[in-house]
Amino acid sequence: MNIYATEKSQQYLAKVKSFIDQYILPIEAELLAENRRINHSSDWTQWQLLPQIEALKVQAKTEGLWNLFLPDTTLGQGLTCVEYAPLAEEMGRSILAPEIFNCNAPDTGNMEVLYHFGDKQQQQQWLTPLLAGEIRSVFAMTEPDVASSDATNMQATIIEDGDDVVINGRKWWSTGLGHPNSNIMIFMGLSYTDAPKHQRHSMVLVPIDTPGVSITRMLTAYGDYDAPYGHGEMELTNVRLPKNHVIKGLGKGFEIAQGRLGPGRIHHCMRAIGAAERALSLAIERGQSRVAFGQPIIKLGGNLERIAQARIAIDQARLLTLNAAWKIDNVGVKFAMTDISAIKVVVPNMLTQVVDMAIQLYGGAGMNHDTPLAGFAAMARSLRLADGPDEVHMAMVSRLELAKYK
Repeated sequence: MNIYATEKSQQYLAKVKSFIDQYILPIEAELLAENRRINHSSDWTQWQLLPQIEALKVQAKTEGLWNLFLPDTTLGQGLTCVEYAPLAEEMGRSILAPEIFNCNAPDTGNMEVLYHFGDKQQQQQWLTPLLAGEIRSVFAMTEPDVASSDATNMQATIIEDGDDVVINGRKWWSTGLGHPNSNIMIFMGLSYTDAPKHQRHSMVLVPIDTPGVSITRMLTAYGDYDAPYGHGEMELTNVRLPKNHVIKGLGKGFEIAQGRLGPGRIHHCMRAIGAAERALSLAIERGQSRVAFGQPIIKLGGNLERIAQARIAIDQARLLTLNAAWKIDNVGVKFAMTDISAIKVVVPNMLTQVVDMAIQLYGGAGMNHDTPLAGFAAMARSLRLADGPDEVHMAMVSRLELAKYK
């Protein structure tokens, strides 16, 4: 097992780090404040893109720091999971960086679905503009009326009707639904009620402007609309599309989902580790610069021990995640399920603890938008639900562990 960065990965890492340090972090707070100013409304139809961010995307693309997540030498940079992992961590230091490198969720996952499972027509129509950054996308899976922790509960339907499929159902927490450039979603629903439970569902490409698609609202996460992306709720009523919009075939939804979620969880977790590294750095700087009761606050109240615990926890989480990435690269997602589920539990919980420690050191300043800590805290808590809650992943780990003893 070799989880160490290759020379190629190190070269890209140096370029990504330099770009973030030079062009993104110095203006990050200013851009985030401007984004909140122009996109504070719940009316997502009025949300706007920041021209400075669009300009940084062009620059990143020009410098070859684009689609770094995709293991293809033509469409991406040909990096493996292990090679991309430290780049994702570096991007995680900034709330803005993943989008600037066209490496943000849910678009990376959707592009991977189209790359691995889409046919040539689907790739030409949707993958090509996504890779170019010309459009944005949505992944529609979670539903408001069922316990979505069990994805087989899905009630939305994708029913074959001659040469078409007819789609009905409600979805929410569909990330990216409010983005001005979002025009395609991957929608998952039930096609066969009498098939084995993991062969009942399908994924279909639904243009957002298709008749019958109604966006109801954007949802706040900890009071934030996450503009200009947004997490939306929508209803699809008798949406009719040709069967060639179905990805891979009816009944293949869970097979596709497994392929999508493996690398995607590596990306999520490595970005979260990057956020934890920045939170730890901010905590140390704050703790050394502020004095209370005659001492730097880093020396008060057990803070030195908390710094040590954070360092240990981050490094443990990174090694576990790199181990999962290596297994995906070398033995495939199917044989890395324990590892993928383990990191999905460990990393968001680690980030929650590290960010909470940093906020405590900052005091009131850690609660507002003067630092990225509040955003990191919301991200950490969201990740404990996104792509499956902790309990589902722990159940997977225990089930696979017990199977060894049969």
